[in-house]
Amino acid sequence: MRINLLGFVLSSLTLVGIASGQAAPSQSGEKTSLGASVPSSAALTPSNIETQPLVRGASTPDSASPLPDLRQLPPAKATLIGGNLEKLDQVRDQLTLRPFGGGRMKILFDARTHVYRDGKPASSSDLKTGERVYIDTILDGTTIFARNIRFNTDMSGGESQGAVLSYHPDRAELLVRDALSPEPLRMHLTSSTHFLLGDRSASVSELAPGTLVAVKFDSDKDGRDVAREISILALPGATFNFAGQVVALNLRTGLLVLTSVTDRKTYEIYFDPSVISVDSDLRQGADVTVLTRFDGTRYLAQNVTINSPSKP
Repeated sequence: MRINLLGFVLSSLTLVGIASGQAAPSQSGEKTSLGASVPSSAALTPSNIETQPLVRGASTPDSASPLPDLRQLPPAKATLIGGNLEKLDQVRDQLTLRPFGGGRMKILFDARTHVYRDGKPASSSDLKTGERVYIDTILDGTTIFARNIRFNTDMSGGESQGAVLSYHPDRAELLVRDALSPEPLRMHLTSSTHFLLGDRSASVSELAPGTLVAVKFDSDKDGRDVAREISILALPGATFNFAGQVVALNLRTGLLVLTSVTDRKTYEIYFDPSVISVDSDLRQGADVTVLTRFDGTRYLAQNVTINSPSKP
């Protein structure tokens, strides 16, 4: 009995070894006795695993909610609106604008909106509240949508431009109407305030109501704005020639925004489309010369000459 039992054990071990040898995969990746091709362990290393990039809008097993593509904007005619950026909501893709003519507007934007800073492509994250912006708007259903947003950053802090409202010598206080501010700016003058009219020195007596001025100022310890330099840019009734490139144009409202080739500053010029004949080549990007008259509040175009049309 002992010999038979020992033989049974040895036979069982032999059969197990044979079965194990049949089931074990070959190291070279060849077929096993069951006909299945099993790769070698080297073929499963991370360097040999090929991955496929996710494509926006494509359905994948691991993508439960793929990002949809944005639909094209409706072919609506854009309306140019200029104003002061009062509020920017990056979460809701919405901004609040205070137009130069008054009031308040809410305008939507998204990845389809083109933003330009100093004429170069930028993003909505570059926008700051308080900046002067020009927006090409369209109606998208019942909402106002921004197709293009343009702004310049060459205006440094501590500077303002506007028309003189009044001067109070008893308080040495000058009130200036700035398009960026809903309230008049109060500038305090001192004996150190420097006045300029072109290339010559001027005096405070020349600051008549309606005079267009550029003011450089600082804040004192009490938080008051103290004028450091006041340049008289235009007197009511004076005429000016501007030459430069059209950066924005609204034929319906009669607004032309021009970047001057002389000082690289941006000027808003208004015109009456029913009075001034508008050439078909007058569009954004055109080089123009505009004869204007300053009426005490804004520049009014008397004549517009196109030097070279914009490239299509």
